[in-house]
Amino acid sequence: MKRFQMLSLIVTTAGLLAAGCTGKGNAENESEPKVPVETMTAALGSIVQSVSYSGSIQAETEVQVFSKIADRILAINVDEGSRVESGDPVARILATSIEQGVRQAEAALAAARAQEANVRIEFDRAQRLLNENAMSRQQFDAIQTQVEAVTAQREQAEAMAASAHSMLDDATVTAPIAGIVANRNYDPGDVASPARPLLSIIQTARVKIILDVTESDLGALRLNQEAVVTVSAFQGRSFRGKISLISPVLNARTRMARVEALIDNRDRSLRSGMFGRVELITGRIGSVIVIPRHAVIEATSMQYNQGQERVSKDYFVFIVEGNRAVQRKLAPVSVNHRSIAVANGIEPGERIVTLGQNALRDGAAVLEVSREQKKGAEP
Repeated sequence: MKRFQMLSLIVTTAGLLAAGCTGKGNAENESEPKVPVETMTAALGSIVQSVSYSGSIQAETEVQVFSKIADRILAINVDEGSRVESGDPVARILATSIEQGVRQAEAALAAARAQEANVRIEFDRAQRLLNENAMSRQQFDAIQTQVEAVTAQREQAEAMAASAHSMLDDATVTAPIAGIVANRNYDPGDVASPARPLLSIIQTARVKIILDVTESDLGALRLNQEAVVTVSAFQGRSFRGKISLISPVLNARTRMARVEALIDNRDRSLRSGMFGRVELITGRIGSVIVIPRHAVIEATSMQYNQGQERVSKDYFVFIVEGNRAVQRKLAPVSVNHRSIAVANGIEPGERIVTLGQNALRDGAAVLEVSREQKKGAEP
């Protein structure tokens, strides 16, 4: 009987101790801090492959307008922003000496024509006398030579007069193309210089953005590939165009190639001189898990291979399993500035931490709020 009572006491004591330990474990679990995180459910999707560069926006066509005459400017008919048509007069240059030259050339031409007319009368008379055997062949040939000489003098005078008129026409500077005046470098009264343009005219129905593309990205680019441009002046708006030029040579110093993309700009929103960011679309990958770039933790390290340094970048995300965060290393198949695509390592339906991941460690307890729940709770 005593032995039975002793055994009962031991069993009871062990039970109490076990209950106490279990309660302590539960208390510890309940007291462990939980990191609040926002999650999204992984699902199959597609990602656009692209490369991004920044560059300056320029007008598709820009023409510098010069004065051929180095003299005082009498008038400038346009200002910056003025719209002009091809052939419109944009400036007038003083041309007093040229006007005098025109009058002299016209006088010389009139004299040459009069002299030619007189000699031709003599030639017609000489021809009749030759036919009547009243003039020798030698005399006739001399008069014929005079006709040829005065004819050449008249043609020379005509050419000089035409040249003088052309120079006078240059005193009126006209627009070579239709467009908008971008820069005006002179005011009336200034002396025009043939080395400095009076103004420039641009056409901006389409604009081009000029990029310096690295050698490693050049192989993925083709003419007419899609280009999407964004500028800080128009937040939330993008402009679409296509690659119009890929330089056949690389800069020997930078190892970069010049690439141009033409962008539709019929509403004239984009201005020459703006700074834009261009996303050049190189392809599309389907049936992949697409993860927002902000949800990914990036780790950069230096690796050495055969004496050469190479920058290595690893990508990690946290997955919620139960109420714990589990770190996963990604093997991305495509990376752009918005998203990372992975073909394996994460299964559809798994919950990926998108906010709060920087406060996590592997195995940490989490308090999960999914993006779907958050959207549903919003009014």
